[in-house]
Amino acid sequence: MEFLDSLSSLDNWKRIGIAVGIFFIFLIMRKLFTTYLFKFIIGFVKNKKIDLITSVVEAFEKPMRWIFVIIGTQLALPYLPFEILTAETESNIIRSAFIALAGWGLYNLADATHIFFATFAKNFDVQVDRIVIPFVEKLIRIVVIVLIASIIGEEWGFNVNGFVAGLGLGGLAFALAAKDTVSNLFGGVVIITEKPFTIGDWIKTPSVEGIVEDITFRSTKVRTFAQAVVTVPNATLSNEPIVNWAKMGKRQIAFHLNLTYDTPKAKLEKVVERIKDMLTEDEDIHNETILVNFDTFNESSLDVYLYFFTNTTVYANYLNVKQKINFKIMDILEEESVEFAFPTRTLIVQQDGELAGNPKEFLEGARN
Repeated sequence: MEFLDSLSSLDNWKRIGIAVGIFFIFLIMRKLFTTYLFKFIIGFVKNKKIDLITSVVEAFEKPMRWIFVIIGTQLALPYLPFEILTAETESNIIRSAFIALAGWGLYNLADATHIFFATFAKNFDVQVDRIVIPFVEKLIRIVVIVLIASIIGEEWGFNVNGFVAGLGLGGLAFALAAKDTVSNLFGGVVIITEKPFTIGDWIKTPSVEGIVEDITFRSTKVRTFAQAVVTVPNATLSNEPIVNWAKMGKRQIAFHLNLTYDTPKAKLEKVVERIKDMLTEDEDIHNETILVNFDTFNESSLDVYLYFFTNTTVYANYLNVKQKINFKIMDILEEESVEFAFPTRTLIVQQDGELAGNPKEFLEGARN
């Protein structure tokens, strides 16, 4: 009855009209903001080529539209001749609405994570793996939802501490029930953040060797050189030593060249010098470290040690370079009349405590 009585008065109708007018004025302002002001701001920011600010403005576009509706409602309600909500309830609704709009904008802003990482990488010269970005986007959205729900719950007098504690206990129970899954998840985080390898790298571990095809938060897929795909749990992979052949800047070659004992000193020095010069002049050999030295008096050979690197790290090209160098070494030895040694033994037989024959003649005959 009081509601009907309030409508019977002309003054009350005026107050209702004022309330409706205020609300429609803010709706018109909302339309003007969307049609003109917002487009002007977006155009200005885009002309300045500030991608991050553009993303922030676009993320908060729809929440800002609803701000006009909330403010218009808040200003119009006091003019109504009847009470729809209590002052406390109205205050809680308005504050909750503003908090929800802020959360909405932050939720939308998560889509701009890739722009933030691109700007960060450009300014600080830091490489950001593409796998990290979707993970960070989802994490930001989850944090925003939980945070906004907690703040709104606190506005309405709920015990947020109990809610947070419940989340903690629930997380603990989940972790215990899905221990392996959680281990793989954290293993994936370790792989993504530390980046021991990325998609397309050739890796070798005690579990697998091949090319990385895909990395998820549970497992990593590696295609072996037999063209089989091996799926390795991240918990296993993150706890193993990983050799990333794709990260090599150069590839090592090291071996001993075994020459016969009858090689004269002068020729041995000449061979060492020519091999070192040949490696230095070869464009496929990395010039930073080239070692060619007479190393060891072996049992049946004079050993020359070679230690150097190829510029290429591609295995097939590496083998071609190694083959080319081996042929060049053979040419040098042939030109210098130096022979490769092979394992030999000389047997000297004693008869009645004396050597049978002249040892020197025996050795020369065995050598010839």
